[in-house]
This record gives sequence, C-alpha cells and structure tokens, in this order.
Amino acid sequence: MNYEPGEIYHIYNQGNNQQKLFFNRDNYLFFINKMRVYLTDHCDILAWCLMPNHFHWLVKVKDHDIKHNTDSMDTPLYDSVPPLNRSLSVLLSSYTKAINKSQSRSGSLFRSKTKAKKLNSDKSKHDKHPLICFLYIHQNPLRAGLVSQLNDWEFSSYHDFAGLRNGTLCNTNLAIELLNLPQNKREFVSFSEQTIPDEFVKKLL
Repeated sequence: MNYEPGEIYHIYNQGNNQQKLFFNRDNYLFFINKMRVYLTDHCDILAWCLMPNHFHWLVKVKDHDIKHNTDSMDTPLYDSVPPLNRSLSVLLSSYTKAINKSQSRSGSLFRSKTKAKKLNSDKSKHDKHPLICFLYIHQNPLRAGLVSQLNDWEFSSYHDFAGLRNGTLCNTNLAIELLNLPQNKREFVSFSEQTIPDEFVKKLL
C-alpha cells in the first residue's frame, strides 16, 4: 500500500486461517506497546481495536512520512520502502516471533498482506467514511458478541474517548477535530451506540 502523507486509512489484518493472535491479556498489552513504538512516528492513531483474531486501526499518515526513493546501488533495499510500510512489517514480524516462542509454535501468525482502505479521498463531498469507520472499529467487540456494552471491551480506544481511561496512544484531540466528535463524554457514549448500516460497513473494507 502506498500510504500518502496527510491521508486517513483504515488498516486491518487477521490471524492466518483466522487463528488467534492474542492468547492472554499480556499479549494484547505487548502488541499495544509495539503499536506505540512502531506506528506513532509515522501516523496519528485516531482509533484502534484489538480482537482475539484480528485488529483494526484508523490512522492519519503524518505529513513528513514520505517515501525516500533512491537509484543508488550502495543504498540498502529497505531504504526505498515507505517508512510506515517498513515499520508495520517490523511490528507484525517481531510480534509473531515473540508469540511463536511463547506458544511453542512456528510459521505465519498474520495473513500475508495487511489491508488498508483510504477513506478521505472525496473531501469535496464531506466524506463521512472516516467517522463511520471510527464507530465501526469501536463497535467490533459488540458486533462480534464478545461483550454486551462497548465499555466492557478493554482493548480499544473507546475507553479514551469515553473518559474511562487517560490513554495516550490515540491522538484524541486530532480525532475529535477531524471527525467532529462530541466532546461531552455522555454525548459521546450515546453517539457511539448508533447502528451502522451494513452497506456503509462494506465501503470500509
């Protein structure tokens, strides 16, 4: 994926053959730390959710995250790879190595290709897809039947926006500005529970 500086993307991947990615709470926390280490230099995270066998991120690529092209034979090949792509690859491969070691397993953990959907390509029409994706990401545990309330799922940025946690992984101020989110916590909770029609969800994937 050619991630363009300044653009918003829905990035997601799942376990190879839909296998589990997270086996215990420590795995989730370990992955969250890797998100902080490998992603935040290259993009602002607007929303995220980790599910037992997949993950979703809504991100805005930072303006300085530009591909460094080179024609020099003396420059390592990875220097021609866009920074976000390279960091994403390292994040997933390093997490895989750690999980394989702890679970006494081998082979691929994630699907070979991480998918990404550019969401703000139609700015002239005030595209609402980034906002719909924001809601969809937080509603994932509810839609999957893992919880009965959004605040029951620990591993998403919903808690940060609802005032239940003072997390710093998400750029909440930027998300509120870009997506015009309710700043009142009670209003945000009500806003987050609205139903998303399936035809809108299909456009996010």
